[in-house]
Amino acid sequence: MDFTLYWFMFPVAMCVATTAMLSGIGGAALFTPIFLIIFPILGPEYPLESAVAAVGSALLTETFGFSSGFVGYYRKGLIDFKSAVPFIIVGVPIGIIGALLAQFVNPDIIKTGYALMMLFIAYEMFTHRKPAAASPAAGELSADTENDRPMREIRARDGTLYTYRTPKQGLGAIATSIGAFLTGLLSVGIGEVVMPQLAKRNGVPIPVAAATSVLVVIIVVAAASFTHISALIAGGGMSAVPWDLVMYTIPAVIIGGQIGPRLQGKIPQRTMEICIGVLFFVIAVSMAWIVLRTYI
Repeated sequence: MDFTLYWFMFPVAMCVATTAMLSGIGGAALFTPIFLIIFPILGPEYPLESAVAAVGSALLTETFGFSSGFVGYYRKGLIDFKSAVPFIIVGVPIGIIGALLAQFVNPDIIKTGYALMMLFIAYEMFTHRKPAAASPAAGELSADTENDRPMREIRARDGTLYTYRTPKQGLGAIATSIGAFLTGLLSVGIGEVVMPQLAKRNGVPIPVAAATSVLVVIIVVAAASFTHISALIAGGGMSAVPWDLVMYTIPAVIIGGQIGPRLQGKIPQRTMEICIGVLFFVIAVSMAWIVLRTYI
């Protein structure tokens, strides 16, 4: 194992983590296509052993990157731990199931599913509207909020008091399950379904919703990534895990997870969303072409 092979992934991973924190997307959404598309172009010694190894490595890296961001939110006192529990209870076992099934799914199916997921997220990026318009400010309630739910208060470290009704998952558990399953299978999905449920459907103030969503994503992604890594070790031993890759990506995303929040506001959010949308569209087309050319 050549521990200098992936040295270039340190600055790349740092940029990916910074971009993820600025745009609100999961870092695995960018790492997986790098592993599956870019590495094969670099030369025969760079590609990972399988699509599952790529997904597992991306999820493991994202776990550390989001953990870095979690520390920042925790210090600000914005995480609603009680509201995160229902999403975690649904997301963790389904995410593990997705990760287990990934071991038996044809790699082309994983790549095709990833391409479709990227197209969907690109569409969401292009059509996204500022969540503040759909989410009430502290102390305000959305029109469709159930009045029988108890009020909840979160006081941030800066003294800001956020008041809202206790979030209810309800039928949203279906969306959480789908997002968690896709996360285990394809490395993306859970963050894209939890944040809208908290902010738009339940009227949780954006700062609290974002912080709570990060907690849910960390735990679901960690469960899925450890399942992937355990399966790789069980099937091929410790050498099946690309340690020579993650030894660069993990410390880099920890650093990037701290840089991103510091740059928040420097780049207009809408500009960032459009750029990410274009990137995801290109990734989707590239991934689809990789699959199609094997059958042409």
